[in-house]
Parts: sequence; C-alpha cells; structure tokens
Amino acid sequence: MQGDGERRLRVAVIMGGLSAEREVSLKTGAKVMEALDPARFEAFAVDPRPRGESTAWLETLLRERVDVAFLALHGRYGEDGTIQGLLELLGIRYTGSGILSSALAINKIKAKQIYRQAGIPPPEFVALGGCTGDAALATCVEGFPLPAVVKPNREGSTIGVSIVREREELEPAIALAFGHDSEVLVERFVAGVEITAAVIGNSEPQVLPLIEIVPRSGFYDYEMKYTPGATEEIVPARLSPETTARAQELARQAHLALGCRGMSRTDMIVAEDGIWALETNTIPGMTETSLLPRAAQGAGIAFPRLVEMLIEFALE
Repeated sequence: MQGDGERRLRVAVIMGGLSAEREVSLKTGAKVMEALDPARFEAFAVDPRPRGESTAWLETLLRERVDVAFLALHGRYGEDGTIQGLLELLGIRYTGSGILSSALAINKIKAKQIYRQAGIPPPEFVALGGCTGDAALATCVEGFPLPAVVKPNREGSTIGVSIVREREELEPAIALAFGHDSEVLVERFVAGVEITAAVIGNSEPQVLPLIEIVPRSGFYDYEMKYTPGATEEIVPARLSPETTARAQELARQAHLALGCRGMSRTDMIVAEDGIWALETNTIPGMTETSLLPRAAQGAGIAFPRLVEMLIEFALE
C-alpha cells in the first residue's frame, strides 16, 4: 500500500469520545497508533471531547488533509453510525462499516430480526420499551423462561448486563438496563460454550479462527473482559470441524446480512440444541486483551499487518 508518490498516508485515529466505553476506546486508539509504521503512515489522534468542551478535534479534521480515519470509537457515537455520518459529510474515508450497518448492528433488537431473516438463529427474546413498575413488568415479560439475560439494547462491553435466575431479580436488572438505554432486551439464557468469530474484509470476507471464551468467574462481564488474565481465550476453539465450519459460516452470513465492511465480530453460544448468535460488533477492541487481534494472530496475521489491512479495506 502506497500513498501519493512517496507521501505518507495521513491517518486520523479517532478515539475516546462520549460513550461509556471511552477508556477502552482510548486504549484501542493508542495500540493502533503504536502499530502504524511511521515510515508509511503519519498518524495523529483525534478525540471527540465531551459536550461543552473544545471543538478543536473537529477543526483538526476540517483543517488536516486526512487520507483515512481509523475508527477506534466503541459504543455510542462510534459504532452507531454517528461518527460515520460526520465523516461522510466531510468526505473522509474511514475504517469499518457504514452508517446503516453500524446503526443496525449496535441495535440488538434490529440485528436479531435481521439474523432471523438470514437464517441465523438468535435465542428467544422480548423487547421492552419503557416498562416501569411491577404490574407493567409482569405484563411485559409474563411467562418468559428463566434464567434470562437482561441487557440494554444499544450498549457494548457487557455494560448494564445481568443474568437473572430468580423472578425477584428481574425488576432490578431491567431497571439497571434502562439506566443505559430507552430499550431493553430480555433474552433466553443459553448454557454452552461461548465463542466469538471475527470477520475481516468487504464483499468477500475472511472468517478468522474461532475463539473459545472461558471466564474464570463463569460470567464474561466487563471486568472479565478487560482484566488481563481474568479470562482464558482458546484459539482455535475446541469444537468439532463440523461445528467450527457452521459457526464460521454463521459469522460470515451475519457480516454480509448486516452489510458490514472491514471488520466485525459475532458472539455465539454453542449449545446442545445448536449454535445461537448473540450480537455483532462492528468496531471490536484492539487492546492487549481484545479478541479480534487474538483471532488474527491465530490466522498468522500480526497486529501491525491487521491494522494495515483494515486501512486497505477502507481505501478499496
């Protein structure tokens, strides 16, 4: 990959932002900047600051001759199509999925509806849009089987997620999730082997080796996800060749059905009654504990090369 003549490609690494995943985003962005070869790339950080503070970050994007933006923004404003829309208006190419695909993938309810249309099975779920009080909650989730997983509709990194095993735990879990979003998902808890499948590429995506996730606490929550050594990640996952091929195909189908570009990572559960798709992430983390770099490493792709490939996909 070459710039214009001998000119280095100017890469704006957009990180930080406003979401609950700001700190993880800053770590992702820092790792990306470390990986970019300074002989080929001129990289600089751009942090969309919290409201009320300086807008210098936007002025930087307007002023600098940016060849490509590397999106390291997790969660809202990064994975939901917001920053993608701004970059489209500015005429700046960027890594990862476009506006619509980003908005669909972060919306767990919409994504599961698309899964079903594409023949990708999600666990049984019910969507809540403002249920409050015991009577309303009873009506909304009446008869829903326990255990269940309660989660905000548009958050990542297991933020606001609870496993509910008893009825009296349901209302607090739903209240916690509503603290993060105006819509909440109550999903059947599926016991089995938790795996994730990373996909890279655009129209002809490549599925990387599956990762088996074994949290030492038994629940892959925020702490288990980002604390080094808290979770065992096995690459490749300990599955039969047939199950591996099926899971990889489901991840590829999810990538295409949602219209993803560049990269995605679909989380699944392998249970006795099949493989169940949970959600698709369009901007997976790039920290020292992140799963996309681990999967790439399993395919023989070093981290600097992975970062370079994502830029190449953005420039196609």
